[in-house]
Amino acid sequence: MTDTIHPTRTTPEQAAPDEDALMAFAGRAVSDAGATVATALVVMGDRLGLYRDLAAHGPSTVAEVSERTGTPEPYVRDWINAQAAGEYVTYDPPSGRYTLPPAQAAALTDPDCPVYVQGLFQTALGALHDTGAVVEAARNGAGFGWHEHQTDVYEGTERFFRAGYLANLVDSWLPALDGVTAKLERGAAVADVGCGYGASTILMAQAFPASTFVGYDYHEASVAAARERALAAGVADRVRFTVAPADGFDGTDLDLVTMFDCLHDMGDPVGAARHVRESLADDGTWMIVAPAAGDHPEENHHPVGRSYYGFSTIVCTPSSLAQDVGLALGAQAGPARIGDVATAAGFSRFATVAQTPFNNVFEVRP
Repeated sequence: MTDTIHPTRTTPEQAAPDEDALMAFAGRAVSDAGATVATALVVMGDRLGLYRDLAAHGPSTVAEVSERTGTPEPYVRDWINAQAAGEYVTYDPPSGRYTLPPAQAAALTDPDCPVYVQGLFQTALGALHDTGAVVEAARNGAGFGWHEHQTDVYEGTERFFRAGYLANLVDSWLPALDGVTAKLERGAAVADVGCGYGASTILMAQAFPASTFVGYDYHEASVAAARERALAAGVADRVRFTVAPADGFDGTDLDLVTMFDCLHDMGDPVGAARHVRESLADDGTWMIVAPAAGDHPEENHHPVGRSYYGFSTIVCTPSSLAQDVGLALGAQAGPARIGDVATAAGFSRFATVAQTPFNNVFEVRP
């Protein structure tokens, strides 16, 4: 008897989807594709100064923006109409003028705005550039290291998260930790692990001049950038930046160890946590700032969670998988999984002490 291979059969629902549902999804797909292209347009508007020009001059025509920024009119025309279609700017047909509303102006042009989003788009653009390499890594069961990404990923990450740190770190997050602010005011020894370009380290140093701070990162280019930023900020006398892995930084009897949006990127977060435990003073504190997430997937099925799951797929999880152990917590690990890391490392106290739309803040004690 000869075997016959039949073509794959579909259920009636698969063969004939609801037409309204199909068109609705097609509309969503077109919108998402437009949003993907918009990432490049936002970065373009930032680098060409188009947003800053609109914020400074108010309602403007294409010709006026073109002349003031030195950008050819055809580029400005299509760019600004894409912005209008996406409701980033408004358009007044009778006058032919485009306006950047105050909320958009703050989020797109003010680095000190708590929701300054330029870095988010810059990070996304850089991460998307590496999609091909990440696809190959996924096919081969490999990882793609943080150090292998484009500079846009590092710069964008610093620009985006710095705004949240500026708004919350000194005024809200550190005071939420038991007794830590008082120690910092008297003079404490602090290690900022996974410091990147040093935004968090420098902000703490500016606020607490009696304390000393050392920022650690395994990425040499980031450490070099952090040193330059410390000099520019005038805190190089009490801040040092050193190349070191999370499970190998120096320092003992530390009063405070901080990790900002990096624990989930580590290949061996438990090993890093054990090293933190060994480095802390008996009454020391480990502060973990992590991407906002709940413990169950459905808790993260919203716009912020969608972005974080996306970045986790392209950046965070491949980064962990490129390292030893490769635990791959992911950017949406949630408090329970991070608490498990702390417990496995020998810590006895773990608590959520602060939350924002973008971050969870945890206090961990011996």
